[in-house]
Amino acid sequence: MDAILETSLSAETQRRYLNYALSVITARALPDVRDGLKPVQRRILYTMQNELRLRWDAKYVKCARIVGDVMGKFHPHGDSSIYDALVRLAQSFTMSAPLVDGRGNFGSPDGDGAAAMRYTEARLSKLASELLSELSKKTVSYRPNYDGQFSEPVVLPARFPNLLVNGSQGIAVGMATSIPPHNLKEVIDACVALIDDKDANLTEVLKHIKGPDFPTGGQLLSTKRELREVYETGQGSLKLRADYKVEEAKKGNPSLVVTSIPYSVERKSIVEKIAEVIISKKLPVLLDVRDESTEQTRIVCEFKAGTDPQLVMAYLYKQTPLAVNVQVNLTCLVPVVGSEVAAPQRLDLLSILRHFLDFRMDVVTKRLTFDLEALRARIHILEAFEKIFDVLDETIKIIRASEGKADAAQKLMKRFSLDAEQVDAILELKLYRLAKLEILVIQKELGEKRSEADRLEKLLKSPAARWKLIRAELLELSTEYAPRRRTRVLANVDEPAFQAEDFIVEEDGVVVLTEQGWIKRQREIKDLSTTRLREGDRVIDVVAGSTKSAIAFFSNQGVCYVCRFVDVPQVTGYGNPVQTLFKLDDGEKLIKALSFDPRLLEVPEATPDAEPEPPLALAVTRSGQSLRFSLRPHRDPSTKAGRKYARLSEGDQVIYIDVMKTGDYVAAASESGHALICRADQVAVLGSAGKGVMLMKLEDGDVIVGAKLLRSKSDQLNLENEKGTGYDVTLRKYDAVTRGGKGHALFKRGKLVGKVAEDPELPTLPESAAPNSRRPKPN
Repeated sequence: MDAILETSLSAETQRRYLNYALSVITARALPDVRDGLKPVQRRILYTMQNELRLRWDAKYVKCARIVGDVMGKFHPHGDSSIYDALVRLAQSFTMSAPLVDGRGNFGSPDGDGAAAMRYTEARLSKLASELLSELSKKTVSYRPNYDGQFSEPVVLPARFPNLLVNGSQGIAVGMATSIPPHNLKEVIDACVALIDDKDANLTEVLKHIKGPDFPTGGQLLSTKRELREVYETGQGSLKLRADYKVEEAKKGNPSLVVTSIPYSVERKSIVEKIAEVIISKKLPVLLDVRDESTEQTRIVCEFKAGTDPQLVMAYLYKQTPLAVNVQVNLTCLVPVVGSEVAAPQRLDLLSILRHFLDFRMDVVTKRLTFDLEALRARIHILEAFEKIFDVLDETIKIIRASEGKADAAQKLMKRFSLDAEQVDAILELKLYRLAKLEILVIQKELGEKRSEADRLEKLLKSPAARWKLIRAELLELSTEYAPRRRTRVLANVDEPAFQAEDFIVEEDGVVVLTEQGWIKRQREIKDLSTTRLREGDRVIDVVAGSTKSAIAFFSNQGVCYVCRFVDVPQVTGYGNPVQTLFKLDDGEKLIKALSFDPRLLEVPEATPDAEPEPPLALAVTRSGQSLRFSLRPHRDPSTKAGRKYARLSEGDQVIYIDVMKTGDYVAAASESGHALICRADQVAVLGSAGKGVMLMKLEDGDVIVGAKLLRSKSDQLNLENEKGTGYDVTLRKYDAVTRGGKGHALFKRGKLVGKVAEDPELPTLPESAAPNSRRPKPN
């Protein structure tokens, strides 16, 4: 009966999680620095070479058979993961140098997946043989497979730095790798430079490696300093964008033709994003987009004649996946001395190359040792043949007089001082080899083998000679397989920077905001009462401004949302829900709109003494708090989440907000029937979002139901009680007091139900400095 061992749950969880993490890191997600392969990739290539004999000149075999052999013998995981890895090894738009030659549908840059494994066929590519060709010469260690029935190589004896040439992507536990592909010739030239000068530094290496070389081409916008920092630290980010050219049409509009796309970006998604820009009319000069791609990328973007194509591309680079940031993380598995298990480590470029060259020296040394041992074994046999031909008649006589093979072997060994291996070869010799001319062939072969053995012995005795051999083999690979560079490295790009205003048609407009959260833009409104509203809805604010100006919307939860006038849809119906522009929380609603058109809101020059800088806005909350804050941080368009202008206590909300001027007073009234007027400048100005200060002291359960800025004695805060009786709070009736008090009692009994709803006035813009004649006109 098995014993029961007691252990704590935390200790057992930790042990098992560490085992899982180690397995993912070393046996699944990270590539080895020596051959640049993950375990599943290595097992696929080894199975195709060793089990199925699918060399580059062999017949294609169904991928289903390859996957089955890999899964059954070496990789006990799902067939889909194996097939996905096999497909990637065959994709020319994923691998800089594909290691599998696929026939059939292996996917496309459009994001189309590969056909099922029963429909596709594959064999090794010619370049893959350079990773596998030295396996038969005991150059690498082997280990048992998952069930102990077969053996698999720990690493492949790669003849070129596959880790850098093809790159790798992977996510492990607590770490990840993102190694971009590089040009084969450049990487080999860097290795040769390190062989020629053992003390060469990163500067010397970067004279050969210009940067990543992606199979999809593109432009790499990185300076030498940025590239050096990435390769020196082993991590960083590089900007990659698509290539394009301009085509002038004999008739019609000119076109921008995208000829390459960023690495790992689906071509289909780029076309979709450009189409969205056209449909939403965010770029009016862009008229149409067509995907005319075949094996070569050709995305045609038609634009209006007379438009600067560089400005159009600047917009598309910013708003679509035509430009991306490529993350670089040179994390890989590095061999540990005395162990078959490699350890994860983030390396710099120089270390990766040195690890490969050290591995290459080890492989070449083992290969030469294997070849020398094979030569010595053959020489040993040939020497026996040579000796026996001198005494051929005596040898035949001994064999004929013997009682069998064993007896003959014993007599020959004793008579001619031969060993068992030599005698066995002599006894197995075919009769035709006894001809007179055969001794000449044997002697010639013996001479050649001895000469070759001498050469190998000299190589094994001289590390410098072996480095020279490695150098020659690398240059031979470069000559045979080196592709042209596909990605251009542009350190300095003299192009106009994208500005959103460049494509906005400047004209005046009016934005209408309703109580139920509907918003719309119109060129002009002559009568606000005729604007279309949903049943039960009403207009709470109307603002005017240029399409290039910003407009801010303030919510009852202390958030300011900012966009441009042009971003508000121009419609004639009810409008669009504000949620299409911004991301509002549950229960959040907009209470104020504010135009940042400079003709309406003057923003003085920044001064060192003004902190925060004007213009200022004042807000009043339901709990009696008030705050002033600068509008400057809210002038630029925000994200959909907006920017905080106040941090409210739980259950509190802003009920009033407006721009204040010097000399303003603020009036507030509570539900219990108290009203307070004080100078607005008594309210503290906050440098960042906060709760503010007490404007009016309230009893338990009491709340503020109305507030307003008073700029003259005629201004008034209009209130109404539960019976419909109106009350006016003005400077003529009530004196201004210090903030923080209870205020004046408006009545003895009853409750105020809130501020009387006021219809907003139609805004007007000054005649001078208007962008054009199309500006909002009041009724």
